Parts: sequence; structure tokens; C-alpha cells
Amino acid sequence: MSNRSIKTVLFDLDGTFADTAPDLAHALNQTLAAHQHATLALEQIRPVVSHGGKALIELGFGLDENHPEFEPLRQELLAFYLQDIALHTQLFEGIEALISGLHQHNMNWGIVTNKPGWLTDPLMDSLMSSLELVIRACSIVSGDTLEQRKPHPAPLLHAARQCGVEPQSCLYIGDAERDIVAGKDAGMRTMVARYGYIETTDDPAAWKADVYVDHPNEILNWIEQINSDNPINAKHAN
Repeated sequence: MSNRSIKTVLFDLDGTFADTAPDLAHALNQTLAAHQHATLALEQIRPVVSHGGKALIELGFGLDENHPEFEPLRQELLAFYLQDIALHTQLFEGIEALISGLHQHNMNWGIVTNKPGWLTDPLMDSLMSSLELVIRACSIVSGDTLEQRKPHPAPLLHAARQCGVEPQSCLYIGDAERDIVAGKDAGMRTMVARYGYIETTDDPAAWKADVYVDHPNEILNWIEQINSDNPINAKHAN
């Protein structure tokens, strides 16, 4: 795999491609307030956002998912979220320039997320239209596109097929262990977005990704190094 050029970059959505934490935090706090619970600061909510609505309800209400109130609360949270899904959400700084750079290098890009399609689609539509990102994704795979979801590799393999490339020609970027597990099992190179929603209890080094970055501005440079068979800058491999 080390001799294969990267042709497609696939992104996790929340915490890697877009900073969705402000709107998800807003939805959780609306849900908390509706049930006379104290609201939480964004700093408390942000690290768990990548783990979805279940993790947010666990954080806010301290309930196990087997509790009878858990699922109604999760559905209420998601309804609040859909209502203002792109109120404060924006691409992480550097992502728009990265996509432009990929296009200039004749590479394409896509999204593979565990977010359900009924949330992914309106969010992506809003992001693309508001930012006038005309370089469209070659694939958007949501958590309910297939029967399997990450950490299963099937969604990533499906995205590669839709983009018309072999998995070995893909780079998958995420901010959670399941992203790296899925990417490795799919035969793709993997990258950890350390700028994303990583909890203090996480140990990204243990995920054994191919590369770790602290800002999207580092991504294209690393790809260029891979595609020109130059050695990886040591600071990205730690």
C-alpha cells in the first residue's frame, strides 16, 4: 500500500470536516432546559459530540440507554438539532482550501459519517450552499446508508466504489478510534484529526493511524509527500 498514490480523501463529518459542536450543544441545552435541567458549557459538551446523540443524552441527563426516558430524550434532542442544524456550524478552518487544493491535484473527496442521512443531507446541503463549495463530494455515506456503520469498514468501501477508486488509493481522516479501525480494515491510509472532538480519556497514539495532524492545513502537504514518494515529515508521524 505504501507505493500507492492517494487519489481520494474521505472525511468523517463531525469533528473532522465540520465543527458541528456549537449546534449540537445548543440542541442538548434546549433539551435539558425543556426538562428543567441545568444547561452545560460548550467545553463540557464538545469532546463527546463525535459519539452522537446517545453520548449527549448520557452526558446531559446521566441516563443509561436502557432507561425508559432515554430514547424519547434522544429523539427530542435530534428534533431540536434538525431545527437549527447549521445555525453556527461551519467547516473547520483550512478545509475549504484543502478541497480546492485536492481539486487542483486531480483528487476528489467524500464524507463517511455515522450521522443518519436525514441529518447529514440537510447539513451538507447547507454547508455547500452557504460556502459556495462547488467542488462536490464524490460520495456521502451516512450511518444508515448501509446496514453496517463504522467501525465496520463497509461504509468506507462503499464510498471508494462510488468515487471510482480502489480503497488503497484512499485516505480516511477522523477524530475517533472507530474511524481509524474502519479505515485500516478497509485497507485505506488513516489520519487522526487531533483538532477534532477527542476526549481527555482518549489515547489517539494507541489507535496507530498512519499520521496525526493538528490542523487541516497540514493535510495536503502530507498527501503531496506521499504522492511524490518523499519521506513523511517526522513531526506528523508522532
